[in-house]
Amino acid sequence: MKLFDVYPLNNICIEKAKGSIVWDNYGNEYLDMYGGHAVISIGHAHPKWKARIEEQLNKIAFYSNSIIIPLQQQLADKLGQVSGKNDYQLFLCNSGAEANENALKLASFHNGRKKIIAFTKAFHGRTSLAVSATDNKNYSAPVNENDHVIFLPFNDEAALIDCFEKYGNEISSVIIEGIQGVGGIREASITFLRLIRKLCDQYGALYIADGVQCGYGRTGLFFSHDVAGVNADIYSMAKGMGNGFPIGGILIAPHIQPKHFQLGTTFGGNHLACAAALAVLEVMEEERLMQNAIMVGNHLIQSLSKIDIVQNLRGRGLMIGFDLPESHSKLRSRLLNEYRVFTGEAKPNTVRLLPSMALTMEAADLFIDRLKKAIATN
Repeated sequence: MKLFDVYPLNNICIEKAKGSIVWDNYGNEYLDMYGGHAVISIGHAHPKWKARIEEQLNKIAFYSNSIIIPLQQQLADKLGQVSGKNDYQLFLCNSGAEANENALKLASFHNGRKKIIAFTKAFHGRTSLAVSATDNKNYSAPVNENDHVIFLPFNDEAALIDCFEKYGNEISSVIIEGIQGVGGIREASITFLRLIRKLCDQYGALYIADGVQCGYGRTGLFFSHDVAGVNADIYSMAKGMGNGFPIGGILIAPHIQPKHFQLGTTFGGNHLACAAALAVLEVMEEERLMQNAIMVGNHLIQSLSKIDIVQNLRGRGLMIGFDLPESHSKLRSRLLNEYRVFTGEAKPNTVRLLPSMALTMEAADLFIDRLKKAIATN
């Protein structure tokens, strides 16, 4: 049987990983500045994370949500403490797409409306509602197409006001990434996020903060949206939440009331996933990883700003993007294949850096050194 060929693959097989280093099946060492799409939050194979999962595996790995699972409440308590959202409610699922799917659905349950505002270059996932709010037709099948979603220019305050004035009583929710990931590390302005909050309050819509990639401490704030000093009604999260173990969730404001059977999931909040997620939060606290993300991220940004070909440098913490001139369009590929550094991309020539929050200064300097060498031999 063949694998269904939907992924363009690099000809590399990674067999082992630790911290910010991974090794292929030939023993070659690579610096991981991408964390597998921002998933590795506390470093590959962190000893506490491994021990938590192993300990839980020796007790029980899974039972359904038809029983009490104390680990879920433990995770909710720790998550409320670390995120600062103690009064919110937690629904657990398995992925970022599922988190956004449930967020959009819950908003519609809450206010009985259908229309969703999303933004240009947004990426919210590949499930039905999430992909309809994603600004890329390559991901959307005809069955996903509907007239519920209105796409507006990112950071365009006038367009947002006009849309609410036209459709205000029909708008169920506004969904936005605090910093767009797939869209090229584009940051929502503080005034734009505050305007979303104001208009949602005025018209009875819900503000959904997609923190799947730009959340979980990566920017130095638990959710990048927190920079605006206003609260969303629903926060979605996944990726770094389990450090590679599949888990996602939504934080739900206290004014949104739950009903039995409204949302559901088979695997969401299972014992192993909760153990992994608890380990992540504990390590984030004990090792002060959000502070490390700011410190090392600032160092990277300062170092990158001194490199001539780096254009439009942007980002916060360890969510960084920059553009390359057309003359260096193959640089990212050369970084991987010749200098053994994993990075991410966004079309056409944007390099994305999404390493573990535990990235050290030494590893950051190693990246800059290899980047300079790759540029010099371009």
